[in-house]
Amino acid sequence: MKLKNFNFFIGLLFAFFILLPLRGEDQNIDIWSNKTKKKDSELQNKKINNDNIINNLKPSNKIKTNEIVQIEKSKIENEEELKIFGVHDPEDYNFDLNMWSSTNAEDIRSTIKRIEKINLSKTSNEILENILLSFSYPPIGMNEKEFVRLKIDWLIKNDRHDLIENFLKQNKEFDGKRKLVQFLVDENISNANLKEGCEKIEFIDSTIKDPYLEKFKIYCFVFNNKDSQARLLLDILREENQSDKFFDDKINYLLGISDKTSPKINEKNLLNFYLSSVTIKDFDYQPTNKTKKEIWKYLNSANLIKLDDINDKNKLKDLETAANRGQIDPNIIFDIYKQINFNLSNLINAKNTYQTLDNIDSRALIYQKFLLSENNENKIEYLFLLDDLFKKDKIENIYSKFLSENLKKIGLDNIPDNYQEISQKKILDAEELKDGKIKYNDKVLHQSKVLKYFTEAENQKKVQKDLDKLLKKFNKNKRYFFSAKDLALISSLIKDGFEIPSNFNYLDLADKYEVPKNLVQLIKKEQNAFLALKIVEIIGEDEPYQLDPETIFFITSLLNETNLIQIRNKVLISALPQRI
Repeated sequence: MKLKNFNFFIGLLFAFFILLPLRGEDQNIDIWSNKTKKKDSELQNKKINNDNIINNLKPSNKIKTNEIVQIEKSKIENEEELKIFGVHDPEDYNFDLNMWSSTNAEDIRSTIKRIEKINLSKTSNEILENILLSFSYPPIGMNEKEFVRLKIDWLIKNDRHDLIENFLKQNKEFDGKRKLVQFLVDENISNANLKEGCEKIEFIDSTIKDPYLEKFKIYCFVFNNKDSQARLLLDILREENQSDKFFDDKINYLLGISDKTSPKINEKNLLNFYLSSVTIKDFDYQPTNKTKKEIWKYLNSANLIKLDDINDKNKLKDLETAANRGQIDPNIIFDIYKQINFNLSNLINAKNTYQTLDNIDSRALIYQKFLLSENNENKIEYLFLLDDLFKKDKIENIYSKFLSENLKKIGLDNIPDNYQEISQKKILDAEELKDGKIKYNDKVLHQSKVLKYFTEAENQKKVQKDLDKLLKKFNKNKRYFFSAKDLALISSLIKDGFEIPSNFNYLDLADKYEVPKNLVQLIKKEQNAFLALKIVEIIGEDEPYQLDPETIFFITSLLNETNLIQIRNKVLISALPQRI
């Protein structure tokens, strides 16, 4: 009896060890939760080590070293049950899945609301992208539906097709998927790029039940000569009462089922408008200021914008408004300006005559005068006069690129002194300055070859030698002033493991610069992602190089303290080098 029981026990034990790995293989694996399971568990019990808090803050702003701050008790419960959405691995930007878990939703909502009113610079938008599109749990008081909507709204607002496709590929099911797919579809239609648009129907899967997208899928079958599939899907749509008379008429015509179609132009949505344009013979549509943005864009892309009467100022005004909004190519406006007729006297006396004309004619006259001008001084005068005329009607977006390009053609060396400063502002935009060639200057620490550590990933040992030499030289030179930018560089080098001479009084020099107390508090509360969001708000419409040195210093100090090294490097590479 005992032997039988023993054999039975051995059999059970053997079966257990055989089946256990099989069971594990059958389980669904969440790469994000597994990758960070240990990290998230540690974070729940983590306490801030204040020994590393910024050493260069003024005493009034310093965090006490004996102060212990724990993660708030209102931490998200049952995190493993929550879905996370994004594109980027949070570790790529020195974050983790709990990057928002100590931040209240209302703080994020109010900050993002303010940011949305700012025309963010390229660097600001890059940082915002890094923050918003990193996989993470939602903040306190925000459900996953609202959290994913923040991400979707940013993608759509910034017209990020590449990221939208990545988002759809990496996140199979989420609230708002239909909205994102439709945006992708409509963008391709508005660009008159139906071939590429139809390649996106892979995203219209069983998780999306939307008549508009199903109709687009049907059209794509027709477009790709898959008539039988188009008919089958159309029949299903009709059975579900999801089709309509207009769509049936257009598809039947395109399939050759009927030999005529309604001549009525349908503007209900972009797909209907597109179907109208490709099925109506001698298609003629006159847009107005009430015409939808996406329809304007399609008309422009498909070369369907016409101005039959050059003297129709109301029509021309609508076109100017559309160009200012970015709905049509501004070159269309300039081509029309060239067609407006002026007598010889008006052209000769343009500087006086334009003031007697209406706003459109005055812009057209000065534009033609600019084209006729032969010397640079006159060209520049008319360029800036035209700039004022566009600003007068608040449609300067039409002109900004034209002005910049023509000033570049003339060249800064050929621009008179009285126009030098304003010309530089117009042509030295953030993109040019960011991409310009770096000129290292060893007479200034933050412009020196030490920067190669950040800009060219130069070997740390070599950079350490260069740093030692320069600091020794500058310490001997009593007249050398260590600027806030110099200190921003030094604090970042210290963070990355560089050594500074013991006789270099870094702390004394840094002590005169204050770090905002409200931002220091975010470090104490372990709100690193929210701190980065606040930095986006601070940088705003400027590129980092346009910020004052003190701001550069406290931003880099905060980023160093929170270990947000990737974002810090973006700021440093923009703010410190001298570029040509």
